[in-house]
Amino acid sequence: MASARHPAGRAKSPPAAAVIELGARRIDIEAVRQLARGAATVTFDAGARKRIAAARDVIERYAKSDVPVYGLTTGLGAAVDTKLSAADMTAFQAQAIRARSVGVGPRMATDAVRAMIAARLAGLAAGRSGISQTVADALAALLNARVHPLVPSIGSLGASDLAPLAHTGLVLLGQGLAEHDGEILDGKEALKAAGLKPVTLGPKDGIALLNSNGASIGPGALVLADVRAVLDALDQAAALSFEGFRANVSPFDPRLQPLRPAPGQTETAQRMTALLEGSLLWNKGAARRVQDPLGFRCVAQVHGAARTALRAAIDAVEIELNGAGDNPAVLFESGEILSNANFDVTALALAFETLGLALAQMANVSLHRLFKLMSPSFNDLPRFLTPIGKANNGFATTQKTASALEAEIRHLCLPVSLHTAPVADGVEDYAPMTPRVVAKTGEIVERLRFLAALELIAAAQAVDLRRLETIGKGARDAYKMVRSVCAFLDEDRPLGPDIEAVAARIAGT
Repeated sequence: MASARHPAGRAKSPPAAAVIELGARRIDIEAVRQLARGAATVTFDAGARKRIAAARDVIERYAKSDVPVYGLTTGLGAAVDTKLSAADMTAFQAQAIRARSVGVGPRMATDAVRAMIAARLAGLAAGRSGISQTVADALAALLNARVHPLVPSIGSLGASDLAPLAHTGLVLLGQGLAEHDGEILDGKEALKAAGLKPVTLGPKDGIALLNSNGASIGPGALVLADVRAVLDALDQAAALSFEGFRANVSPFDPRLQPLRPAPGQTETAQRMTALLEGSLLWNKGAARRVQDPLGFRCVAQVHGAARTALRAAIDAVEIELNGAGDNPAVLFESGEILSNANFDVTALALAFETLGLALAQMANVSLHRLFKLMSPSFNDLPRFLTPIGKANNGFATTQKTASALEAEIRHLCLPVSLHTAPVADGVEDYAPMTPRVVAKTGEIVERLRFLAALELIAAAQAVDLRRLETIGKGARDAYKMVRSVCAFLDEDRPLGPDIEAVAARIAGT
Protein backbone atom coordinates (compact mmCIF):
# COMPACT_ATOMS: atom_id res chain seq x y z
CA MET A 1 0.00 0.00 0.00
CA ALA A 2 1.07 3.61 -0.39
CA SER A 3 3.09 4.95 2.51
CA ALA A 4 2.00 7.82 4.74
CA ARG A 5 3.49 9.82 7.55
CA HIS A 6 3.01 8.30 10.98
CA PRO A 7 0.83 10.16 13.52
CA ALA A 8 2.56 11.92 16.38
CA GLY A 9 4.34 9.74 18.92
CA ARG A 10 7.09 10.38 21.45
CA ALA A 11 9.54 7.66 20.45
CA LYS A 12 12.65 9.06 18.78
CA SER A 13 15.67 7.40 17.22
CA PRO A 14 18.70 8.59 19.19
CA PRO A 15 22.29 8.04 18.07
CA ALA A 16 23.57 5.82 20.91
CA ALA A 17 22.00 2.73 22.45
CA ALA A 18 22.39 0.94 25.75
CA VAL A 19 21.49 -2.75 25.83
CA ILE A 20 19.02 -4.03 28.41
CA GLU A 21 19.50 -7.74 29.01
CA LEU A 22 16.23 -9.33 30.07
CA GLY A 23 16.80 -11.87 32.81
CA ALA A 24 20.05 -10.27 33.90
CA ARG A 25 18.47 -7.89 36.39
CA ARG A 26 15.18 -6.72 37.79
CA ILE A 27 13.29 -4.60 35.24
CA ASP A 28 11.98 -1.27 36.52
CA ILE A 29 9.93 1.53 35.03
CA GLU A 30 13.10 3.36 34.02
CA ALA A 31 14.16 0.42 31.83
CA VAL A 32 10.78 0.51 30.10
CA ARG A 33 11.08 4.28 29.63
CA GLN A 34 14.51 3.83 28.03
CA LEU A 35 13.21 1.17 25.67
CA ALA A 36 10.08 3.15 24.79
CA ARG A 37 11.44 6.69 24.56
CA GLY A 38 15.19 6.41 24.61
CA ALA A 39 18.07 4.71 22.89
CA ALA A 40 18.08 1.32 24.59
CA THR A 41 17.84 -1.98 22.76
CA VAL A 42 16.88 -5.32 24.26
CA THR A 43 18.12 -8.89 24.31
CA PHE A 44 17.65 -12.04 26.37
CA ASP A 45 20.51 -13.07 28.64
CA ALA A 46 21.77 -16.67 28.88
CA GLY A 47 19.61 -17.43 31.92
CA ALA A 48 16.45 -16.27 30.17
CA ARG A 49 17.29 -18.30 27.09
CA LYS A 50 17.83 -21.39 29.24
CA ARG A 51 14.40 -20.94 30.88
CA ILE A 52 12.70 -20.34 27.52
CA ALA A 53 14.30 -23.49 26.09
CA ALA A 54 13.31 -25.58 29.13
CA ALA A 55 9.69 -24.41 28.88
CA ARG A 56 9.66 -25.04 25.15
CA ASP A 57 10.71 -28.65 25.71
CA VAL A 58 7.67 -29.11 27.95
CA ILE A 59 5.38 -27.59 25.29
CA GLU A 60 6.67 -29.88 22.57
CA ARG A 61 6.19 -32.93 24.77
CA TYR A 62 2.60 -31.98 25.67
CA ALA A 63 1.83 -31.18 22.02
CA LYS A 64 2.46 -34.82 21.20
CA SER A 65 0.26 -36.12 24.03
CA ASP A 66 -3.48 -36.45 24.55
CA VAL A 67 -3.45 -34.31 27.70
CA PRO A 68 -5.79 -31.29 27.35
CA VAL A 69 -3.83 -28.03 27.68
CA TYR A 70 -5.60 -24.69 27.28
CA GLY A 71 -4.54 -22.89 24.12
CA LEU A 72 -2.21 -25.70 23.09
CA THR A 73 -4.42 -28.73 22.52
CA THR A 74 -7.74 -26.92 23.11
CA GLY A 75 -9.45 -23.79 21.89
CA LEU A 76 -9.65 -20.55 23.84
CA GLY A 77 -12.33 -18.93 25.98
CA ALA A 78 -15.70 -20.59 25.50
CA ALA A 79 -14.02 -23.04 23.11
CA VAL A 80 -11.95 -24.54 25.91
CA ASP A 81 -13.92 -27.76 25.45
CA THR A 82 -12.86 -28.00 21.78
CA LYS A 83 -9.98 -30.38 21.20
CA LEU A 84 -7.44 -29.47 18.52
CA SER A 85 -6.05 -32.13 16.25
CA ALA A 86 -2.32 -32.32 15.61
CA ALA A 87 -2.95 -30.93 12.13
CA ASP A 88 -4.85 -27.92 13.52
CA MET A 89 -2.55 -27.16 16.44
CA THR A 90 -0.01 -25.03 14.58
CA ALA A 91 -2.47 -23.26 12.27
CA PHE A 92 -4.58 -22.37 15.29
CA GLN A 93 -1.81 -20.11 16.65
CA ALA A 94 -1.92 -17.71 13.69
CA GLN A 95 -5.70 -18.00 13.61
CA ALA A 96 -5.86 -16.95 17.27
CA ILE A 97 -3.91 -13.78 16.46
CA ARG A 98 -6.06 -12.87 13.47
CA ALA A 99 -9.31 -13.56 15.34
CA ARG A 100 -8.30 -11.29 18.22
CA SER A 101 -7.22 -8.36 16.08
CA VAL A 102 -10.48 -6.59 16.88
CA GLY A 103 -9.18 -3.28 18.24
CA VAL A 104 -10.80 -0.02 17.19
CA GLY A 105 -10.46 3.67 17.87
CA PRO A 106 -7.43 5.97 18.16
CA ARG A 107 -4.10 4.27 17.73
CA MET A 108 -1.76 3.91 20.66
CA ALA A 109 1.13 6.37 20.65
CA THR A 110 4.43 5.04 19.39
CA ASP A 111 6.08 5.12 22.80
CA ALA A 112 3.13 3.24 24.32
CA VAL A 113 3.40 0.52 21.65
CA ARG A 114 7.11 0.19 22.33
CA ALA A 115 6.45 0.01 26.07
CA MET A 116 3.83 -2.70 25.50
CA ILE A 117 6.30 -4.79 23.51
CA ALA A 118 8.99 -4.23 26.14
CA ALA A 119 6.64 -5.42 28.88
CA ARG A 120 5.76 -8.56 26.93
CA LEU A 121 9.43 -9.32 26.34
CA ALA A 122 10.11 -8.96 30.06
CA GLY A 123 7.36 -11.48 30.75
CA LEU A 124 8.72 -13.92 28.19
CA ALA A 125 12.13 -13.82 29.91
CA ALA A 126 10.58 -15.53 32.93
CA GLY A 127 10.31 -18.69 30.83
CA ARG A 128 6.74 -19.58 31.72
CA SER A 129 5.02 -18.96 28.39
CA GLY A 130 6.44 -21.85 26.39
CA ILE A 131 7.24 -19.60 23.44
CA SER A 132 9.92 -20.71 20.99
CA GLN A 133 13.17 -18.77 21.16
CA THR A 134 12.84 -17.92 17.46
CA VAL A 135 9.54 -16.10 17.96
CA ALA A 136 10.74 -14.41 21.16
CA ASP A 137 13.81 -13.12 19.33
CA ALA A 138 11.61 -11.92 16.45
CA LEU A 139 9.57 -9.80 18.87
CA ALA A 140 12.77 -8.32 20.31
CA ALA A 141 14.03 -7.61 16.79
CA LEU A 142 10.79 -5.77 16.03
CA LEU A 143 11.48 -3.41 18.94
CA ASN A 144 15.17 -3.00 18.18
CA ALA A 145 14.55 -2.30 14.49
CA ARG A 146 11.94 0.31 15.45
CA VAL A 147 9.11 -1.36 13.56
CA HIS A 148 6.02 -0.10 15.35
CA PRO A 149 2.73 -1.93 14.82
CA LEU A 150 -0.29 0.34 14.49
CA VAL A 151 -2.37 -0.71 17.48
CA PRO A 152 -5.94 0.53 18.09
CA SER A 153 -6.40 1.58 21.71
CA ILE A 154 -9.85 0.08 22.39
CA GLY A 155 -10.52 -3.64 22.66
CA SER A 156 -9.04 -5.01 25.88
CA LEU A 157 -10.83 -5.50 29.21
CA GLY A 158 -7.60 -6.05 31.14
CA ALA A 159 -7.81 -9.84 31.53
CA SER A 160 -4.82 -10.23 29.22
CA ASP A 161 -4.61 -7.45 26.65
CA LEU A 162 -5.43 -9.76 23.77
CA ALA A 163 -6.51 -7.28 21.11
CA PRO A 164 -3.56 -4.86 21.35
CA LEU A 165 -1.06 -7.70 21.38
CA ALA A 166 -2.86 -9.42 18.50
CA HIS A 167 -2.35 -6.34 16.32
CA THR A 168 1.34 -6.55 17.24
CA GLY A 169 1.42 -10.26 16.41
CA LEU A 170 -0.10 -9.56 12.99
CA VAL A 171 2.98 -7.58 12.01
CA LEU A 172 5.26 -10.44 13.07
CA LEU A 173 3.25 -12.58 10.66
CA GLY A 174 3.79 -10.00 7.90
CA GLN A 175 0.22 -8.74 8.12
CA GLY A 176 -1.49 -5.69 9.60
CA LEU A 177 0.07 -2.23 9.52
CA ALA A 178 3.25 -0.82 11.00
CA GLU A 179 5.31 2.34 11.05
CA HIS A 180 8.98 2.29 10.18
CA ASP A 181 11.21 5.29 9.66
CA GLY A 182 8.23 7.63 9.63
CA GLU A 183 6.17 5.71 7.07
CA ILE A 184 3.10 3.53 7.51
CA LEU A 185 3.48 0.27 5.61
CA ASP A 186 1.89 -3.15 5.29
CA GLY A 187 3.33 -5.46 7.92
CA LYS A 188 5.33 -7.45 5.39
CA GLU A 189 6.73 -4.29 3.79
CA ALA A 190 7.65 -2.82 7.18
CA LEU A 191 9.54 -5.98 8.13
CA LYS A 192 11.35 -5.99 4.78
CA ALA A 193 12.29 -2.31 5.15
CA ALA A 194 13.88 -3.15 8.51
CA GLY A 195 15.67 -6.24 7.20
CA LEU A 196 13.33 -8.64 9.01
CA LYS A 197 11.18 -11.55 7.85
CA PRO A 198 7.75 -12.84 8.90
CA VAL A 199 7.81 -15.59 11.53
CA THR A 200 6.29 -19.05 11.34
CA LEU A 201 4.46 -19.94 14.53
CA GLY A 202 4.67 -23.32 16.21
CA PRO A 203 2.47 -24.77 18.97
CA LYS A 204 1.67 -22.23 21.74
CA ASP A 205 3.66 -19.42 20.03
CA GLY A 206 0.64 -17.32 19.13
CA ILE A 207 -0.95 -17.68 22.56
CA ALA A 208 2.37 -16.74 24.18
CA LEU A 209 2.46 -13.50 22.17
CA LEU A 210 -1.11 -12.65 23.22
CA ASN A 211 -1.12 -13.89 26.78
CA SER A 212 -0.06 -10.76 28.65
CA ASN A 213 -1.29 -7.48 30.09
CA GLY A 214 1.41 -5.68 28.14
CA ALA A 215 -0.92 -2.87 27.01
CA SER A 216 -1.56 -2.10 30.68
CA ILE A 217 1.89 -2.74 32.16
CA GLY A 218 4.12 -1.07 29.56
CA PRO A 219 2.13 2.16 29.08
CA GLY A 220 1.53 2.13 32.83
CA ALA A 221 5.29 2.35 33.39
CA LEU A 222 5.44 5.40 31.11
CA VAL A 223 2.53 7.06 32.92
CA LEU A 224 4.34 6.61 36.23
CA ALA A 225 7.54 8.12 34.82
CA ASP A 226 5.43 11.12 33.76
CA VAL A 227 3.76 11.28 37.18
CA ARG A 228 7.17 11.60 38.82
CA ALA A 229 7.95 14.64 36.69
CA VAL A 230 4.61 16.36 37.27
CA LEU A 231 4.78 15.77 41.04
CA ASP A 232 8.22 17.39 41.10
CA ALA A 233 6.78 20.31 39.12
CA LEU A 234 3.87 20.72 41.53
CA ASP A 235 6.25 20.75 44.50
CA GLN A 236 8.22 23.48 42.74
CA ALA A 237 5.03 25.35 41.88
CA ALA A 238 3.92 25.21 45.51
CA ALA A 239 7.31 26.51 46.67
CA LEU A 240 7.20 29.39 44.19
CA SER A 241 3.61 30.14 45.20
CA PHE A 242 4.70 30.27 48.84
CA GLU A 243 7.19 32.95 47.84
CA GLY A 244 4.70 34.92 45.75
CA PHE A 245 1.98 34.67 48.40
CA ARG A 246 4.41 35.22 51.30
CA ALA A 247 2.94 32.15 52.96
CA ASN A 248 3.68 30.78 56.40
CA VAL A 249 6.22 27.95 56.31
CA SER A 250 5.47 26.71 59.84
CA PRO A 251 3.54 23.63 58.55
CA PHE A 252 6.91 22.30 57.31
CA ASP A 253 8.55 22.56 60.74
CA PRO A 254 10.24 19.17 61.42
CA ARG A 255 8.90 19.17 64.99
CA LEU A 256 5.33 18.95 63.67
CA GLN A 257 5.69 15.96 61.35
CA PRO A 258 6.08 13.20 64.01
CA LEU A 259 2.95 14.41 65.79
CA ARG A 260 0.79 12.80 63.11
CA PRO A 261 3.06 11.20 60.48
CA ALA A 262 0.59 10.67 57.62
CA PRO A 263 1.93 8.74 54.61
CA GLY A 264 4.41 10.84 52.66
CA GLN A 265 3.92 13.91 54.86
CA THR A 266 7.38 14.01 56.44
CA GLU A 267 9.15 13.44 53.13
CA THR A 268 7.18 16.18 51.41
CA ALA A 269 7.76 18.61 54.27
CA GLN A 270 11.48 17.92 53.93
CA ARG A 271 11.29 18.39 50.16
CA MET A 272 9.49 21.72 50.53
CA THR A 273 12.01 22.82 53.14
CA ALA A 274 14.81 22.07 50.67
CA LEU A 275 13.04 23.93 47.86
CA LEU A 276 12.69 26.95 50.14
CA GLU A 277 16.24 26.81 51.46
CA GLY A 278 17.57 30.34 51.81
CA SER A 279 14.13 31.95 51.61
CA LEU A 280 13.36 34.97 53.76
CA LEU A 281 10.11 33.21 54.66
CA TRP A 282 12.01 31.39 57.40
CA ASN A 283 12.63 34.69 59.16
CA LYS A 284 10.33 35.49 62.03
CA GLY A 285 7.46 37.73 60.92
CA ALA A 286 8.12 37.22 57.18
CA ALA A 287 4.76 35.55 56.53
CA ARG A 288 1.77 37.82 55.99
CA ARG A 289 -0.60 35.57 57.95
CA VAL A 290 -0.42 33.45 61.05
CA GLN A 291 -2.38 30.75 59.21
CA ASP A 292 -2.86 30.46 55.44
CA PRO A 293 -5.68 28.95 53.35
CA LEU A 294 -5.62 25.17 53.18
CA GLY A 295 -4.25 25.02 49.64
CA PHE A 296 -1.00 26.33 51.13
CA ARG A 297 -1.19 24.87 54.61
CA CYS A 298 -1.91 21.26 53.49
CA VAL A 299 0.82 20.86 50.85
CA ALA A 300 2.78 18.28 52.85
CA GLN A 301 -0.31 16.18 53.49
CA VAL A 302 -1.83 16.30 49.99
CA HIS A 303 1.40 16.07 48.00
CA GLY A 304 2.66 13.42 50.41
CA ALA A 305 -0.43 11.28 49.84
CA ALA A 306 0.14 11.46 46.08
CA ARG A 307 3.78 10.39 46.48
CA THR A 308 2.62 7.43 48.55
CA ALA A 309 0.08 6.45 45.87
CA LEU A 310 2.80 6.75 43.23
CA ARG A 311 5.10 4.40 45.14
CA ALA A 312 2.30 1.83 45.42
CA ALA A 313 1.62 2.05 41.68
CA ILE A 314 5.32 1.65 40.85
CA ASP A 315 5.46 -1.45 43.06
CA ALA A 316 2.40 -2.88 41.29
CA VAL A 317 3.85 -2.29 37.81
CA GLU A 318 7.27 -3.67 38.68
CA ILE A 319 5.73 -6.85 40.12
CA GLU A 320 4.11 -7.37 36.72
CA LEU A 321 7.29 -6.53 34.79
CA ASN A 322 9.25 -9.12 36.73
CA GLY A 323 6.54 -11.76 37.00
CA ALA A 324 4.83 -14.24 34.71
CA GLY A 325 1.15 -13.71 34.02
CA ASP A 326 0.90 -16.51 31.47
CA ASN A 327 -2.07 -18.85 31.49
CA PRO A 328 -1.42 -21.70 31.38
CA ALA A 329 2.00 -21.44 33.00
CA VAL A 330 4.83 -23.82 32.20
CA LEU A 331 6.44 -25.24 35.34
CA PHE A 332 9.54 -26.52 33.57
CA GLU A 333 11.11 -27.63 36.85
CA SER A 334 8.48 -30.35 37.21
CA GLY A 335 7.57 -30.62 33.54
CA GLU A 336 3.96 -29.52 34.13
CA ILE A 337 1.59 -26.99 32.56
CA LEU A 338 -1.04 -25.56 34.89
CA SER A 339 -4.03 -23.30 34.27
CA ASN A 340 -4.13 -20.29 36.58
CA ALA A 341 -5.41 -16.73 37.02
CA ASN A 342 -2.10 -14.86 37.14
CA PHE A 343 -3.31 -12.79 34.21
CA ASP A 344 -5.68 -10.93 36.55
CA VAL A 345 -4.31 -7.46 37.36
CA THR A 346 -6.95 -6.14 39.71
CA ALA A 347 -4.22 -4.94 42.08
CA LEU A 348 -2.65 -2.94 39.24
CA ALA A 349 -5.99 -1.37 38.30
CA LEU A 350 -6.71 -0.39 41.89
CA ALA A 351 -3.25 1.13 42.31
CA PHE A 352 -3.84 3.37 39.28
CA GLU A 353 -7.39 4.24 40.39
CA THR A 354 -5.97 5.33 43.74
CA LEU A 355 -3.21 7.29 42.06
CA GLY A 356 -5.76 9.09 39.87
CA LEU A 357 -7.72 10.13 42.96
CA ALA A 358 -4.53 11.36 44.63
CA LEU A 359 -3.59 13.41 41.55
CA ALA A 360 -7.07 14.94 41.54
CA GLN A 361 -6.51 16.09 45.11
CA MET A 362 -3.26 17.75 44.05
CA ALA A 363 -5.07 19.44 41.17
CA ASN A 364 -7.62 20.79 43.61
CA VAL A 365 -5.10 22.41 45.96
CA SER A 366 -3.05 23.74 43.03
CA LEU A 367 -6.20 25.39 41.65
CA HIS A 368 -6.93 27.06 44.97
CA ARG A 369 -3.36 28.30 45.40
CA LEU A 370 -3.53 29.73 41.89
CA PHE A 371 -6.77 31.59 42.55
CA LYS A 372 -5.51 32.92 45.89
CA LEU A 373 -2.46 34.34 44.12
CA MET A 374 -4.80 36.38 41.90
CA SER A 375 -7.16 37.64 44.61
CA PRO A 376 -6.46 40.93 46.43
CA SER A 377 -8.69 39.79 49.27
CA PHE A 378 -6.10 37.08 50.01
CA ASN A 379 -2.99 38.49 48.41
CA ASP A 380 -1.93 42.15 48.63
CA LEU A 381 -1.09 42.27 44.93
CA PRO A 382 -3.01 43.69 41.95
CA ARG A 383 -6.14 41.79 41.02
CA PHE A 384 -5.35 39.00 38.55
CA LEU A 385 -1.65 39.89 38.86
CA THR A 386 -1.78 42.65 36.23
CA PRO A 387 0.71 45.49 36.87
CA ILE A 388 -1.35 47.87 34.72
CA GLY A 389 -4.87 47.36 35.99
CA LYS A 390 -7.83 49.24 34.49
CA ALA A 391 -9.17 47.28 31.51
CA ASN A 392 -6.30 44.77 31.44
CA ASN A 393 -7.20 41.17 32.23
CA GLY A 394 -3.85 39.96 33.48
CA PHE A 395 -4.30 36.33 34.46
CA ALA A 396 -8.08 36.61 34.88
CA THR A 397 -9.13 34.40 31.99
CA THR A 398 -6.57 31.73 32.84
CA GLN A 399 -8.88 30.92 35.76
CA LYS A 400 -11.28 29.45 33.22
CA THR A 401 -8.52 27.28 31.77
CA ALA A 402 -7.48 26.15 35.24
CA SER A 403 -11.05 25.40 36.26
CA ALA A 404 -11.66 23.43 33.06
CA LEU A 405 -8.49 21.39 33.63
CA GLU A 406 -9.44 20.64 37.23
CA ALA A 407 -12.97 19.62 36.22
CA GLU A 408 -11.65 17.20 33.61
CA ILE A 409 -9.20 15.73 36.13
CA ARG A 410 -12.01 15.31 38.64
CA HIS A 411 -14.09 13.49 36.02
CA LEU A 412 -11.22 11.26 34.90
CA CYS A 413 -10.44 10.12 38.43
CA LEU A 414 -13.85 8.44 38.75
CA PRO A 415 -13.41 4.63 38.88
CA VAL A 416 -13.91 2.66 35.66
CA SER A 417 -12.78 -0.72 37.01
CA LEU A 418 -15.95 -1.70 38.88
CA HIS A 419 -17.97 -3.49 36.22
CA THR A 420 -17.66 -5.22 32.87
CA ALA A 421 -20.19 -7.25 30.94
CA PRO A 422 -19.49 -11.01 30.87
CA VAL A 423 -17.93 -12.16 27.59
CA ALA A 424 -16.93 -15.48 25.98
CA ASP A 425 -20.40 -16.92 26.56
CA GLY A 426 -20.15 -16.04 30.25
CA VAL A 427 -16.87 -17.88 30.85
CA GLU A 428 -15.00 -14.60 31.25
CA ASP A 429 -17.37 -12.94 33.71
CA TYR A 430 -14.91 -10.53 35.35
CA ALA A 431 -12.27 -8.07 34.21
CA PRO A 432 -10.70 -4.99 35.85
CA MET A 433 -10.57 -2.71 32.75
CA THR A 434 -6.92 -2.01 33.49
CA PRO A 435 -5.91 -0.54 30.08
CA ARG A 436 -8.58 2.14 30.40
CA VAL A 437 -7.64 2.82 34.03
CA VAL A 438 -4.01 3.32 32.99
CA ALA A 439 -4.98 5.44 29.98
CA LYS A 440 -7.22 7.78 31.97
CA THR A 441 -4.47 8.20 34.56
CA GLY A 442 -2.22 9.30 31.72
CA GLU A 443 -4.90 11.77 30.63
CA ILE A 444 -5.00 13.13 34.18
CA VAL A 445 -1.23 13.64 34.04
CA GLU A 446 -1.50 15.58 30.77
CA ARG A 447 -4.02 17.98 32.31
CA LEU A 448 -2.19 18.22 35.61
CA ARG A 449 0.96 19.20 33.73
CA PHE A 450 -0.86 22.20 32.25
CA LEU A 451 -2.22 23.14 35.66
CA ALA A 452 1.26 22.94 37.21
CA ALA A 453 2.59 25.12 34.37
CA LEU A 454 -0.12 27.70 34.99
CA GLU A 455 0.61 27.84 38.72
CA LEU A 456 4.33 28.20 38.03
CA ILE A 457 3.73 31.10 35.63
CA ALA A 458 1.36 32.90 37.99
CA ALA A 459 3.69 32.37 40.96
CA ALA A 460 6.63 33.77 38.96
CA GLN A 461 4.47 36.82 38.15
CA ALA A 462 3.71 37.30 41.84
CA VAL A 463 7.40 37.07 42.72
CA ASP A 464 8.19 39.74 40.13
CA LEU A 465 5.39 42.01 41.30
CA ARG A 466 6.79 41.83 44.84
CA ARG A 467 10.28 42.58 43.47
CA LEU A 468 11.72 39.74 45.52
CA GLU A 469 15.47 39.42 45.16
CA THR A 470 15.92 36.58 47.63
CA ILE A 471 13.81 33.44 47.34
CA GLY A 472 14.43 29.80 48.14
CA LYS A 473 17.00 27.89 46.14
CA GLY A 474 14.54 25.43 44.58
CA ALA A 475 11.97 28.16 44.04
CA ARG A 476 14.65 30.18 42.25
CA ASP A 477 15.38 27.25 39.92
CA ALA A 478 11.66 26.96 39.13
CA TYR A 479 11.48 30.72 38.51
CA LYS A 480 14.43 30.59 36.10
CA MET A 481 12.85 27.70 34.20
CA VAL A 482 9.63 29.67 33.77
CA ARG A 483 11.39 32.82 32.68
CA SER A 484 13.49 30.90 30.16
CA VAL A 485 10.35 30.33 28.08
CA CYS A 486 7.80 32.83 29.44
CA ALA A 487 8.28 36.57 29.92
CA PHE A 488 6.74 38.72 32.65
CA LEU A 489 3.18 39.70 31.77
CA ASP A 490 2.79 43.47 31.53
CA GLU A 491 0.25 44.20 28.81
CA ASP A 492 -2.23 41.44 27.94
CA ARG A 493 -1.06 38.80 25.47
CA PRO A 494 -2.14 35.27 24.56
CA LEU A 495 -1.03 33.10 27.50
CA GLY A 496 -1.94 29.72 26.00
CA PRO A 497 1.44 29.35 24.23
CA ASP A 498 3.25 30.25 27.46
CA ILE A 499 1.36 27.57 29.40
CA GLU A 500 2.14 24.99 26.74
CA ALA A 501 5.81 25.97 26.66
CA VAL A 502 6.22 25.54 30.42
CA ALA A 503 4.22 22.27 30.31
CA ALA A 504 6.63 20.99 27.64
CA ARG A 505 9.57 21.78 29.92
CA ILE A 506 7.90 19.82 32.72
CA ALA A 507 7.42 16.89 30.36
CA GLY A 508 11.06 17.09 29.30
CA THR A 509 10.24 17.63 25.64
